[in-house]
Amino acid sequence: MAKEKEIILPRPITKGKVSLEEAIFKRRSQREFQRKDLSWEQIGQLLWAAQGITAKRGGFNFRAAPSAGALYPLELYALTKDGLYHYIPEGHKLENLSDKDLRGNLAGAALSQGSVASGALDIVICAVYERITSKYGQRGMKYTHIEAGHVAQNIHLQAVALGLGSVPIGAFSDEGVQKTLGLPKNHEPLYIILVGYTP
Repeated sequence: MAKEKEIILPRPITKGKVSLEEAIFKRRSQREFQRKDLSWEQIGQLLWAAQGITAKRGGFNFRAAPSAGALYPLELYALTKDGLYHYIPEGHKLENLSDKDLRGNLAGAALSQGSVASGALDIVICAVYERITSKYGQRGMKYTHIEAGHVAQNIHLQAVALGLGSVPIGAFSDEGVQKTLGLPKNHEPLYIILVGYTP
């Protein structure tokens, strides 16, 4: 049976049981994960914390992480054992791009870092620079990288709040990641973040 091409994620929660201070205190890079899947609720919460819509005002959809000029040049891709997905903030949903488990291939593109294959969820943050350089010129690239940092920190703190571990990965072949995920040429990978249950 073919999978649905679009998955509507569960509504994110906006009040948790872990304080921001506790999440900051407990956050550590974790590179070993249990072979335990995340629920759609957990996956949706992590992606919402990264790029979810948190307010709508004056024709703008404001997201969880700040963006220069509210131009939002980032795109998020999620990999699990069940496939490859593209996060769509409008409607808080996932577009199913592949039913294959590509985490092993992504690990290869990440200079053979085995932990990439073991995360229950691998989030790949990509930049679409022209969305922001059209207004800010070359400085827009710097703004994009700053925004990627905001998004990554949100993911790490949300992971802690969910009782999960995470680790940021910056060492990888851009071309290898693009090829593995079948990304459009203008979607340039900046960051890989692994999330899962720790031993």
